[in-house]
Amino acid sequence: MMRKLPPLIRWTRASTVLLSSFLLIVGLIIYVWWPLAQEYLAVIDWHGPWWLYMDWLLIGIFLFMSLTIVARADLRTDGWIVLVATVGGLVIEAWGTQTNLWFYYTNERPPFWIIPAWPIATLSIDRITRTLNYGVGRLQSSFRSQVTSDHVFKILYWLTFISFYALMLIFIAPTFVKPYTILALLFCALLILTPTNYRYAFLVFIAGTGLGYFLELWGTTRECWTYYTYQTPPLFAVLAHGMAAVAFWRTGLILKMLWERFGFSKPQPLEAGEET
Repeated sequence: MMRKLPPLIRWTRASTVLLSSFLLIVGLIIYVWWPLAQEYLAVIDWHGPWWLYMDWLLIGIFLFMSLTIVARADLRTDGWIVLVATVGGLVIEAWGTQTNLWFYYTNERPPFWIIPAWPIATLSIDRITRTLNYGVGRLQSSFRSQVTSDHVFKILYWLTFISFYALMLIFIAPTFVKPYTILALLFCALLILTPTNYRYAFLVFIAGTGLGYFLELWGTTRECWTYYTYQTPPLFAVLAHGMAAVAFWRTGLILKMLWERFGFSKPQPLEAGEET
């Protein structure tokens, strides 16, 4: 008997809106920053074997995110993700470029053309996490004791996030005198010490780290952005995408809770990972 596809793999009306918005944003970025696009396209020999000069990694990332953001799209949920990730991405980019942890080849601090990448990537991470959570749920149903599975994720959570925080302290040590860095450390510590769902937080971190690796690999090897360590990419930068994804997820839950508590909308049934 053929199994049905997971319920999270579904095209909705919101999928059309998100994909159209994504393509529109990409088009606007190319139009507004056309000189950058021209500079990028100039390296391709269109009269020769152009396929050898194409950036297949960038194309692969673009196609993957295009496919994932349309899966079971819901504007009520995705609207919060876009809002939080846009503001959060701007804050992160400002922190990193102002403290010289990383810099862009355009020397902008930060460049506004990179900001839309944050909500798009965060939507993709949300879909990856839902898929992972679905798979884990299926596996968990075969366990005799759900308590055992929950205990495993609790251990994985603390090992992962404590290790990340230790690496963060080492990587950003040169900027300890910067107020931005102190706030970042305090915020991350607060998130780590107040978990609401060990399993979902761990899966969000894994999803963010997985996508973050390919984003960082592309950006650092193409010298679009460079870290002060000149690694391509540094381990911390890859893992930081996972931490950022967790921060956006937690912030989105809090904002939705406050929005509903003040009566701006009727409470919606919480999905997996939306425990507050």
